[in-house]
Amino acid sequence: MEIDKQQHSKDSVFFRDGRRRVDFVLSYVDDKDGERKQERRKVYEANLENVGLELETEDKSESEDGKTSFVKIHAPWEVLATYADVLKIKVPFKVNDIPDNKDTPMNWLSTPFRLPDHIMHPEPDYFTAPFNKSKSDFFLIDNQETFFPPSTRNRIVYYILSRCSYLKDECPDKDKKGIKRLLNNGTYTAAFPLHDSRYWTRSRDPNCESERYNLYKHWARFFCFFKEQPLDLVRKYYGEKIGIYFAWLGFYTEMLFFAAVVGTICFIYGFLTYDDNQWSKEICSEAIGGNIVMCPLCDKKCGYWKLITTCNSSWQSHLFDNVATVFFAIFMGIWVTLFLEFWKRRQARLEYEWDLVDFEEEQQQLQLRPEYETKCSKRKLNRITQEVEWILDRTTSDLMGKCLLCWLTVVLWISLIIACIIGVIAYRLAVYAAFASIMKDSPTAHLQVVGPLITPQLATSVTASCINFVIIMILNLMYEKVAIWITDMEIPKTHLEYENKLTVKMFLFQFVNYYSSCFYVAFFKGKFVGYPGNYIYMFGEWSKLRNEECDPGGCLIELTTQLVIVMTGKQVWGNIQEALVPWLRNWWGSRKARSHPESLYSRWEQDYDLQVFGQLGLFQEYLEMVIQFGFITLFVASFPLAPLLALFNNIIEVRVDSWKLTTQFRRPVAAKAHSIGAWQEILNGMAILSVVTNAFIVAFTSDMIPRLVYMYAYQPDGEMNMKGYINNSLSVFNISEFPEANSPEDGENPFWFNSSITTCRYRDYRYPPGHQKQYTHTMQFWHILAAKLAFIIIMEHVVFLVKFFVAWMIPDVPSDVRARIKRERYLVQEYLHDYEVERLKNQLSQNANDCTCAPMIYPSLPKHEVLSECL
Repeated sequence: MEIDKQQHSKDSVFFRDGRRRVDFVLSYVDDKDGERKQERRKVYEANLENVGLELETEDKSESEDGKTSFVKIHAPWEVLATYADVLKIKVPFKVNDIPDNKDTPMNWLSTPFRLPDHIMHPEPDYFTAPFNKSKSDFFLIDNQETFFPPSTRNRIVYYILSRCSYLKDECPDKDKKGIKRLLNNGTYTAAFPLHDSRYWTRSRDPNCESERYNLYKHWARFFCFFKEQPLDLVRKYYGEKIGIYFAWLGFYTEMLFFAAVVGTICFIYGFLTYDDNQWSKEICSEAIGGNIVMCPLCDKKCGYWKLITTCNSSWQSHLFDNVATVFFAIFMGIWVTLFLEFWKRRQARLEYEWDLVDFEEEQQQLQLRPEYETKCSKRKLNRITQEVEWILDRTTSDLMGKCLLCWLTVVLWISLIIACIIGVIAYRLAVYAAFASIMKDSPTAHLQVVGPLITPQLATSVTASCINFVIIMILNLMYEKVAIWITDMEIPKTHLEYENKLTVKMFLFQFVNYYSSCFYVAFFKGKFVGYPGNYIYMFGEWSKLRNEECDPGGCLIELTTQLVIVMTGKQVWGNIQEALVPWLRNWWGSRKARSHPESLYSRWEQDYDLQVFGQLGLFQEYLEMVIQFGFITLFVASFPLAPLLALFNNIIEVRVDSWKLTTQFRRPVAAKAHSIGAWQEILNGMAILSVVTNAFIVAFTSDMIPRLVYMYAYQPDGEMNMKGYINNSLSVFNISEFPEANSPEDGENPFWFNSSITTCRYRDYRYPPGHQKQYTHTMQFWHILAAKLAFIIIMEHVVFLVKFFVAWMIPDVPSDVRARIKRERYLVQEYLHDYEVERLKNQLSQNANDCTCAPMIYPSLPKHEVLSECL
């Protein structure tokens, strides 16, 4: 019977009868290879119906484009109950009557940031237990159609779809099963659960919850940026895995606020002590900096120059290179520990509130990847569960060969990244000479404001950072495919194992990709340059690429420039890519149907036109935030404003992610997760590494230690000030001793240079010409080196002691949560015991009426075992 489109509103999540809910939708388009695909679909859908699912097809003539057919799937109660038992899904059996004593002081202050209670807590708090079909009367089942929420229903249906065969029973090929393979070979074009309404308006169907509309109104709009997140509603609609991500992102953003405040105070301190910067005053003084002639910074193309030309960079460097830098580096080492420890507590609370406490062991084993199951050819007894389970038939040589191939590929790609970074360094070395030659007579030098700022060092640093950023973005496009290919080849057993393996590989790639250039500027640039007459070259003297020097203002300002360009560029590009690309694709894909009414533009067609939130959608979000976390921890001593930039980005990021998930993507299949997984260990590792990197940045990249050694031990007047520091920190070289290969070419020297100038200065601590130890390191050099090493040891030990003490002081699970977990477990056991006793009484009384034989003390209960081959 043909349905009248004008009378039947299709903006609904129910079958045509208005009663059975659409739990999943499959779509397909007939093409030239139609017969084979049609046969697959026929067998697959017949097998789905054999399992118990109910199907309803929307013919292509009913669709907007006239080409796409849709198969709507409904899971009846019997199927849901069976698989809820198999998957050990926790369901409510009693309202939680444990009193909640959370009484926040000054609670009224948070009123502007709160959301309505029905949005924050869409469901009452229940005691829950794993569902058991044979004890269904134990649970709070008021209505079988609404007992399982839509997110649980679509999760169960996807579990079935992933394991159902598309060949007839007589075909023994185990590999021919699962919706993923059918999507890959084009049999179906899409498979997705439905959103429950349009995001900008409630559904007209009173039976639809319209949770998507509530999420958009209270969560996904940018003007809600100051409001709390409705995490319980996010979890109810999208599942625990996505809920945990947004909980972590929100908590990370909250903690960034404190780091941003302290970093801003440190920056303001550098700004307020601007006038007390004695070494910059000396550099900018005509009497001192104007009379100090510096040695050429490159061979042939660089001439002699005066120290006063670095006046501006010296002042800029002081904003970040001051006493507050040391304090902030120590503070961030403690902050990162507090962040990780408090997150563990927050995560433990969410585990309890979202019924994930006992999730890991029993449920992850049941969630085997279909790709793993299809490769299994042997069965083995599990010593722990005493159940026979499928395993891979892998020989030791095959396993070792694949493992070796995988990690060789990882090493190869990491080597490619390092090669690209070396290429950028070679660019810096080659281009600096060109910039130095071109810019000596550049018209920009005469500009009033920006002229003095545009130097060869700045031009080289900015262009190299931009090129490095472009290379990073290009390589990123390839990394993802390589990492997925390697992980697929390993055939991980569970979804959790798959994600953890992929996480490690992708993070290794991204770590080297994003941080290599910063590590070079922080720890290598200016450290191995030699001295005039005996310079060190990158690839040997034949390459003519002399290692870069830091200007007298220090290398810290260059590290700051590199950090700002890569970090800011990544965040801006990431947000544009995340928000703009899906919006443009959806705008283009649905341009014809935008003006159609609900009766013509069905709910499944609306969702079909949206973008796919792929398997790695959440993975990319985590990766983006963890890379940002590395920028604000590993190199934060060079740029105290990094947490502030990250804070602004994350405030936008929360709303961009929620907006695109709610409005631009199909509804993802709900998935459970009790934590952020392997990212937790990665964050812990970066927290420890950040203490080391920041200690080395303060000691070797910053000029803090040389200044303190000078002030306390080498100040000629014995005063506690920095007068004379610049003259003390520069060594002397006799110009007549310059080799021909290092001397400037004719015409490269400035107009003021003449034969009366016989010496030049360079940044080092070496004996002057004529001394019996000329051009060897002075004792001050070794004193400074000893002070740097001592500072690193002291700072690391102090911060690590505080970190471990703080971690020991803060328990991972709050005491009230631990008590509530124990109390709930006790009550669950008590209620189950009472239920079993009452049930046994009823059974015994029935048996007494039926026969006089001895009753069974332990009645046998049916056990549901659903294996992939049964499907």
